[in-house]
Amino acid sequence: MVRAIPRTSWAVASLMLLAGCRVGPQYAAPHPDIPGSYRAADAAMSPAPVPTDWWKGFGSADLDGLMDDAATKSFDVRAAIARVAQADSQLRAAGASLLPQVSGSAGATWSRSTVAGAGIATGPNGLTLTTTRVATEQRSYSLGPSVSYELDFWGAIRAGQQAAAATALFSRYDRQTVTLTTLASTATTWFTALAYQDRLAVGEHNLHDSEEILKAIKARLEVGTASELDVAQEEALVAGIRAAIPNLRNFRDQEVAALAVLVGRLPEAIAIPEGTLTTLTLPEVAPGLPSTLLARRPDVASAEAQLMSQNANIRAARAAFFPTITLTGSAGWQSTALQTLLQPQSLLFNAAANAAQTIFDNGKLGAQYDEAKARYDELLADYHKAAVQAFTDVETALIQWRDTTEQEGLEREAVRTAQRAADIARAQVEAGTLDIVTALQTQSTLYGDQDTLAQVRLARFLALVNLYKALGGGWSSGDVAPPNVPIFNGVL
Repeated sequence: MVRAIPRTSWAVASLMLLAGCRVGPQYAAPHPDIPGSYRAADAAMSPAPVPTDWWKGFGSADLDGLMDDAATKSFDVRAAIARVAQADSQLRAAGASLLPQVSGSAGATWSRSTVAGAGIATGPNGLTLTTTRVATEQRSYSLGPSVSYELDFWGAIRAGQQAAAATALFSRYDRQTVTLTTLASTATTWFTALAYQDRLAVGEHNLHDSEEILKAIKARLEVGTASELDVAQEEALVAGIRAAIPNLRNFRDQEVAALAVLVGRLPEAIAIPEGTLTTLTLPEVAPGLPSTLLARRPDVASAEAQLMSQNANIRAARAAFFPTITLTGSAGWQSTALQTLLQPQSLLFNAAANAAQTIFDNGKLGAQYDEAKARYDELLADYHKAAVQAFTDVETALIQWRDTTEQEGLEREAVRTAQRAADIARAQVEAGTLDIVTALQTQSTLYGDQDTLAQVRLARFLALVNLYKALGGGWSSGDVAPPNVPIFNGVL
């Protein structure tokens, strides 16, 4: 026994040194195509990076409060935070098998049996029949720990832990993606509500002006300089403008109610907006270099984290082809008397090694390995799609920003011209020197241009929000702390 123990120790140590062997492909980061520049980028844009609180550049205290609630109280964000906690728990569970599993046991057994017998005894009175009962009592006590350890000879357990670590990293990136999407949706919904408020104000203003003109036409009718047809035409215009107002109010209120889900409030807790897009500022933002975009997009980082996880799954599936080696050992005390349980003579030891290998599984392991590789190919395609989508989002947002900026300038000029024509027409109607058809045309043109301007202004705000979102909202992959891997922490 004295010589056998060192040999066994050296054998176990050798096996543990070899337990770091790995099989299967190692992860290699993909290299997507990256454009040299954005075609729609304006060289005059400020080169300042996107701030993490980008919404404050619009200058709306109401928006600031909504965005703060969206970042912390949104149901989607809270669910994403819970998914991070789930992934961290799975990571701890995946790494648990890298260390021995230790358990302890204590037991006490007692049994009693009675054996009856018969016999013939000789006495003063002659032969007599006798019976005997023999009671046997047995007691046993045991106490001690046991250890079980599966050697990670082929790196299967390590691969499982790395897959879980990459999944935990994915959950962190996914949380950032959910937060960014929620913030962008909150800003978009708020701006849309303000745009309906502006369109509502345009409609109410034009309704007032149209009613004033209607009064002037009725006055002309009384003196004989206008006809019933002139009055009916103006009344039809007034009725159309009045009928459009409830619909605009309905759309505005629906947008306000939609904010409730985004910011985690009840609809009754959301106030009707009193502001207007015309009082807000439009901050400048530059797209930067395309080569830095992928590191600022949490959705692209999420796609790569899934690739990393699946690459580890491939290694785990490959390791399943090889034998599993398990070491078990136990030590403790066992005695038939409690008072002698902890005596040296009651010590006992037990050690065993076991190797298991699948001989025939009808191709099951091979199919699982092929499935893991095919899943990796699918995720690789998804990653390249996410990368292309990131550049497309920036390019699309830049085009929208450029075109809506130009369109708003042109539409403002159209409104100024239409307003001047409407003012002249109104004065001539009141003076009785203009026909009603011309006055109606100027009114309709002004109302249409003002309503279009409000919609174009909204499109410009939404284009800027989309640009912020496309650029990652000030996020960077370096801002996310990697998951804690306390056991055999390695590079993913």
